[in-house]
Amino acid sequence: MNRFQFWCGLACGITLTFVVSHIDTVQSGWAEEDKKIETEAGAEEKPMLYELRTYSTPEGKLDALNARFRNHTMQLFEKHGMKNIMYWTPVDQPNTLIYVIAHKDKDAAAASWKAFIADPEWKKVAEETQRDGKLVEKVESVYMTPTDYSPQG
Repeated sequence: MNRFQFWCGLACGITLTFVVSHIDTVQSGWAEEDKKIETEAGAEEKPMLYELRTYSTPEGKLDALNARFRNHTMQLFEKHGMKNIMYWTPVDQPNTLIYVIAHKDKDAAAASWKAFIADPEWKKVAEETQRDGKLVEKVESVYMTPTDYSPQG
């Protein structure tokens, strides 16, 4: 098992533990949207695609990346239909940010990312926050859905 697999597995476990233990809170935020989404049988369809993202930063840039997320990125994610779930910094990886966001489905995720990247506000924020060098060296993304045996799945 390499380092990435270890950390990704650990982050997935922590993420899923958090999501499962807080799913009612997370889903309550979608209550109004969920009422609009119904299958032909009339059963409500829940947003169930989670995206685990890991950002590796250059030495000394994690604080600036955290500030960008805190002050701008999280709000822009919401603007474009991405739900913020949780953000972490690993204890043993000082230049890493791990987070989970949720989407309705893969098509919605693609549309949200496309709109986010094209957003003039994001372009301005990205340019301003990288004047002293880029904040992210590497991005890893994993899409996840709950298993049929997940307690809240």
